[in-house]
Amino acid sequence: MQRKNCDRHFRQLEVQAIILAAGRGERMRPLTDTTPKALLEAGGKPLIAWHVEKLAAAGFRRIVVNLAHLGAQIEASLGTGSQFGVEIAYSRESRALETAGGITYALPLISDSTFAVVNADVFCDYDYLALARTVRRLAEPGFIAHLVLVDNRDHHPDGDFALSDGRVMLQGARLTFSGIGAYRGEMFDNVARGSVAPLAPLLRGQIELNRVSGEHYQGRWRDIGTAQRLIDLNRELTAS
Repeated sequence: MQRKNCDRHFRQLEVQAIILAAGRGERMRPLTDTTPKALLEAGGKPLIAWHVEKLAAAGFRRIVVNLAHLGAQIEASLGTGSQFGVEIAYSRESRALETAGGITYALPLISDSTFAVVNADVFCDYDYLALARTVRRLAEPGFIAHLVLVDNRDHHPDGDFALSDGRVMLQGARLTFSGIGAYRGEMFDNVARGSVAPLAPLLRGQIELNRVSGEHYQGRWRDIGTAQRLIDLNRELTAS
């Protein structure tokens, strides 16, 4: 009976996600000259595989991965997703479209009105089951997006957004956007499909309308933006 209840619980939480993996990874060169950043390994597996495994364990049933630079390698590595117990589809961009552009281009592959988005080049212990619940909550009227914010790092000391009573704000003590969030598809209605479009202006517009919720995550989170950070993460994971 307990197993049946658990299975029913996960079916109720079945949701979809986009993993952003199209970036060139300029700061990681020369590693990314021949290997896409999402396939660089830490702890014995590619960065993107950590996300796919966690999303699958949290009940995400369909994952869309956007591709550009050396994208065929990512597709060959992840395949259909059957090895992870999920369905993986690919949004192939002829050039990297930045975050909002990449999400918009991938939307025809997402059948739900709400979904999660995760940057492939971060590593964290954030609870993706909580992310699945957030995606479901966004289906109700109210907020159009939810952002996971973390403490500022030395390489990004000024942060991105503030947080007050569960709402993301433009003014106040700033935190850093983790690259993990949930969105309603309608947020991208005015982004032309195939255009290069950053996410920040869209978020600022919705924040001004008080339509973005957020949380402050204080667990382990790493932005793997340089070769040294990859080395440090690999050392941390192999030592644990």
